[in-house]
Amino acid sequence: MSYEPGTSECRLLIDSKEQIEAALANLIRLENTDHIRMQLLAVYNQLEGLHDLRRAQRQSTPEPAGAGRDETG
Repeated sequence: MSYEPGTSECRLLIDSKEQIEAALANLIRLENTDHIRMQLLAVYNQLEGLHDLRRAQRQSTPEPAGAGRDETG
């Protein structure tokens, strides 16, 4: 990912999602891991939902003057 997180919470969510992506990439090479991958994907989707909420909250909060950085985290 090549974008700057908007908050430290977003950074934690992004890091957590990246770690799950790495685990999924490893598990796909192993047999009999379908159920584990499905569970990890569900957790990933929950984290994505939290991240979407954080982004929406951040976009609805007015920024202080001079804080016009482009933050998509």
